[in-house]
Amino acid sequence: MIGIVLAMSMQEPTFLVLTVLAERPRHGYGIMKAAEEVSGGTITVRPGTLYAALDRLAMEGLIEVASEDAIPGGRIRRYYRLTPLGAQRLRSEAERRRTVASLAIQRLSNLTPSLGVSPT
Repeated sequence: MIGIVLAMSMQEPTFLVLTVLAERPRHGYGIMKAAEEVSGGTITVRPGTLYAALDRLAMEGLIEVASEDAIPGGRIRRYYRLTPLGAQRLRSEAERRRTVASLAIQRLSNLTPSLGVSPT
């Protein structure tokens, strides 16, 4: 079979969640706000997307619950942190993205003005 991909690239919300947790443990709302900030406000991670991602990332061993606090109303606030495996996966994805971005910039700089594209 041609074109088998051994490692899938990471979806943007997942990349942002792991990036945010690389700084320090955070609870769900804190992750959402920090992800929006890290993306320069271009990406909003909605609660449904976030909590599905957190469950999946925990099952994959990329994050874990760091602590839990009881909050009013009988609910529990969970703080999540990156695991060593999560840090390794984030580093690999960040390097992959940097390589692709560098290649894109290089190729754009090779475009000629006759194509109607500015190299900068």
